[in-house]
Amino acid sequence: MELGIFLMPAHPPERSLYDATQWDLELIELADQLGYVEAWVGEHFTVPWEPICAPDLLLAQALLRTNSIKLAPGAHLLPYHHPIELAHRVAYFDHLAQGRFMLGVGASGIPGDWALFDVDGQNGEHREMTREALEIMIKVWTEDEPWEFRGKYWNANGIAPMFEGLMQRHIKPFQSPHPPIGVTGFSAGSETLKLAGERGYIPMSLDLNTEYVATHWDAVLEGAARSGRTPDRREWRLVREVVVAETDAQAYRYAVDGMIGRNMREYVLPTFRMFGMTKFYKHDPAVADGDVTPEYLAENTFVVGSVETVVDKLEATYDQVGGFGHLLILGFDYSDDPGPWKESMRLLAEEVMPRLNARIAKKPATAMA
Repeated sequence: MELGIFLMPAHPPERSLYDATQWDLELIELADQLGYVEAWVGEHFTVPWEPICAPDLLLAQALLRTNSIKLAPGAHLLPYHHPIELAHRVAYFDHLAQGRFMLGVGASGIPGDWALFDVDGQNGEHREMTREALEIMIKVWTEDEPWEFRGKYWNANGIAPMFEGLMQRHIKPFQSPHPPIGVTGFSAGSETLKLAGERGYIPMSLDLNTEYVATHWDAVLEGAARSGRTPDRREWRLVREVVVAETDAQAYRYAVDGMIGRNMREYVLPTFRMFGMTKFYKHDPAVADGDVTPEYLAENTFVVGSVETVVDKLEATYDQVGGFGHLLILGFDYSDDPGPWKESMRLLAEEVMPRLNARIAKKPATAMA
């Protein structure tokens, strides 16, 4: 199993955009030094707790501060970009990164963003737009002959050379035919993850509980069946809250009393309750919504504890979902008390993952089928 980091990025609303960005860059740089293989940065427009609206600008700075870690917007929200412009921007970044760029795409699940861009997310328009936008972007990257596209949401032209060749299409990605594409899924039975299965893209899931995330792999399988593909669980990314410390008690307190706990109390849990999604966090449906607190999550959902405890919890998750290939830890803004967070990242890379991979290596090869 490979290790990476996923930055929503989560920051308290009082944090300046500049300071928030500096913390994110610090985490990506540390992840690179510790051997994390990839870093994903989210894109949002109307959530003060997730304030970064242009992940590629942040990643362009991270590119200059790192050596080997792969960098990816996670994800560009396709309904909010003209696909021709975004296809060219992605291709350009791919050249700058020289093989260290991955592209995350998503449909957007934030009602505030839907309203801002006048997209009907309630009736699935955001998913239709994502599919159409991605089709155009692929044409930009792969089709050399002239083409025309007349869609429901966008019109575009793959122009022939003009004015004796002085104007022509000339920007293609560095990686052929394009960078690896990851697709984020959030809702149970995610339609965007069905698209990932259908196209052979990298599926990415927020792991709230085993039953919930199992619907994500089912969605990948359903999409893959449409095109006759066989998806590989080793490509599946699971995103989890993870804190490792010397003892279980230390990890618990740092999570609950620190920024993870505050983020849950002030933003995530109120949002989930508002939209009827708290059920996805429960280990037992009988648990009352009001009992789903940061303390409950640290005890039942998050991967929090000593090295041995975290290894046990991650192995249990691996077994329960049938196997996955990449663990992406959620990054949080602990810039006011960074020491334990950075130590957690180190322990995860240097102590947890070698032990976990030694256990996984002993499992039957069919576990990832």
